[in-house]
Amino acid sequence: MEEKCLHFSVRIYNLTRFLNEEKREYRIADQLFRSGTSIGANMSEAQCAISHNDFIAKIYISLKECNETLYWLRLLYTTRLLVRDQFESIYADCEELKKLLTAITKTAKNKQP
Repeated sequence: MEEKCLHFSVRIYNLTRFLNEEKREYRIADQLFRSGTSIGANMSEAQCAISHNDFIAKIYISLKECNETLYWLRLLYTTRLLVRDQFESIYADCEELKKLLTAITKTAKNKQP
């Protein structure tokens, strides 16, 4: 999961760089960068959680950031800043992360002490 998040963060970095340099879109790119890279950052923090509840909280924050990232990606596509191929590829990766994070969150909540 950590590698998937890191790979996704790299894709987000490259996309936001493209948006800044090619499309001159800074506002949405900044929001996308923050939420998209936060997914992995919070997953990384969860690895060193001080309690089970802290672990769940960090994973849930990752899930929320993932959902926000999906929103920014849809907005970029709707405003035609991304073409279909660009959108579908990264959106699918984000959807996969969301499914994994949802499963991790549910499993962790069911294993609460």
